[in-house]
Amino acid sequence: MKHKHYFWMLALLLLVFTAACSGGGDDQASGGNDDGGSDGEGSATGKVELFSWWTAGGEAEGLEAIIEQFKEEHPDIEVENAAVAGGAGSNAKAVLANRMQGGEPPSTFQVHGGDELLAGWVAADKMEPINDLYEENNWQDVFPQDLIDMVSKDGNQYAVPVNIHRGNVMFYNTSVFEENGLKAPTSWEEFLEVAETLQSKDITPLALGDKNVWPSTMIFESILLANLGAEDYDKLWNGEIGFDDERVVQSAETFKEVLAYVNEDHSARAWQDASQLVADGKAAINIMGDWANGYYQSKELKAEEDYGWAVTPGSEGTFMVITDTFGLPKGVENPDQVKEFLATLGSKEAQDTFNPIKGSIPARTDADSSKYGPYSTDTIKDFSEAALAPSLAHGSAAPEQVVTKVNQAVNVFVSQQEVDAFIQSLQDATSSLSE
Repeated sequence: MKHKHYFWMLALLLLVFTAACSGGGDDQASGGNDDGGSDGEGSATGKVELFSWWTAGGEAEGLEAIIEQFKEEHPDIEVENAAVAGGAGSNAKAVLANRMQGGEPPSTFQVHGGDELLAGWVAADKMEPINDLYEENNWQDVFPQDLIDMVSKDGNQYAVPVNIHRGNVMFYNTSVFEENGLKAPTSWEEFLEVAETLQSKDITPLALGDKNVWPSTMIFESILLANLGAEDYDKLWNGEIGFDDERVVQSAETFKEVLAYVNEDHSARAWQDASQLVADGKAAINIMGDWANGYYQSKELKAEEDYGWAVTPGSEGTFMVITDTFGLPKGVENPDQVKEFLATLGSKEAQDTFNPIKGSIPARTDADSSKYGPYSTDTIKDFSEAALAPSLAHGSAAPEQVVTKVNQAVNVFVSQQEVDAFIQSLQDATSSLSE
């Protein structure tokens, strides 16, 4: 998870500028004195513009909760919620690219830890290190080292992780499973058997909403993780294992079989729509990051009663990690006030406020487990024990150019389902990783 692709800097700047011109689709805290954060005394007034794509369901509610907490502790610092809706983040990223290249950065912005941050904005020299916040708040002691590595370059830390999401999760409608005598499949062979049973009863086995492509990429990366394991999966994105590896070919074949069981209108749906199909019992399973847990909570569905979950088939003992982080862009007018807000984001109190609502788990290892529901409690335990693997679909495993090309390859494969052509496209998309 520590590979770096700094030579992509100039290409990345061109890419994000182009993205800013094209637009996207349509979708969707120093507060904790317990860890040494500032109490705000003597801080100057100012406004913090908080830029994200958290605009719906549990994520929006969680964001508002953390803003309210900060306002109580820092009444002299205004917080502007500058969230941008659409495209599951693609619209926000396009707006952000335009602002960053135009020299008008927001005070702080949402960015996935890993290459989206490091091979992107850090390599482009757009971020200030925040080592002082890590030292003042003792974050080295409460964030796992693998996580710190995802926001660090050359010994400097550039962002504070706010949450942890798991990508290799399979949510299912408990009533549909119980009524049909089914159990969560533990291998992709079992998955196909379960899917066949459901389809024979006119139940859509797998809900998919890939209007923005990445949900399909998530399914494929989960299959890759099952076939390669965390260590070799990571080597794919280091360029140490090629995409002509027989296990990758096998994964593509399995992916093709799985796609036979998705809803026909998948390309017209967003991820929330697919999650809702499962909630309504119109589909049985949804492979989605655990922000779906927050979505179900926002719909007042009960964990273990209305919906169940399991790791994606074959991925037991691994954790496809996605982390949302916030840092300090270069050129902001009031960096001291921004740091006050970043310190709050990293505090125990704020993370235990935000994550139970969003459906994620805290990045900190000292969470108050009593604040979390059964899904999150299970996930917190797994995160402390499982082998971590970075998500490609969410920008952690490879540079943005590679993610874009893989998404394009997946999009073509979903419609044409030609394995040989898909493998060649993946090889072309990732050829730079071994350079």
